[in-house]
Amino acid sequence: MIDLCDLSVTPTTNEQGTSNTNLYDSIKNEPFKIPEDDGNDLTHTFFNPDREGWLLKLGGRVKTWKRRWFILTDNCLYYFEYTTDKEPRGIIPLENLSIREVDEPRKPNCFELYKPNHKGQVIKACKTEADGRVVEGNHVVYRISAPTPEEKEEWIKSIKASISKDPFYDMLATRKRRIANKK
Repeated sequence: MIDLCDLSVTPTTNEQGTSNTNLYDSIKNEPFKIPEDDGNDLTHTFFNPDREGWLLKLGGRVKTWKRRWFILTDNCLYYFEYTTDKEPRGIIPLENLSIREVDEPRKPNCFELYKPNHKGQVIKACKTEADGRVVEGNHVVYRISAPTPEEKEEWIKSIKASISKDPFYDMLATRKRRIANKK
């Protein structure tokens, strides 16, 4: 192993006219440190999202509309209570889901996420309870309302582009149905 402190440096001048030994001395005198990561900070996940904004989400059990900050990134839809929250209130993986516009009498500009060909089946998702426990979601559909018709269209377009299909999942679901039908 080579110790950088043992290397001798011949001073040279770069194109800007500054000495390269200053850079070497700076590196030599200031130890390089990697910031500690406790593995719990999701900030980097949300750094450059495909889309983000305020939407209303209809509750799964208690059918009330809650304003949530949504972030669409890495084929997942995350929602937060506040824009400043580090941890999401919920995570909806978009794998094998579909999206459609819906008419909601009490809320305009609605769309919903659902499982095609699996009517009544709960969508794979998780949420954080008020006491901090992470639990499975209990939505058969996620009904969401955008502030304007234009934003609704943009969200639908962005989510459609992020939905991924896993053929293995579809194959397993088909086999499960066949087995259930034989019983």
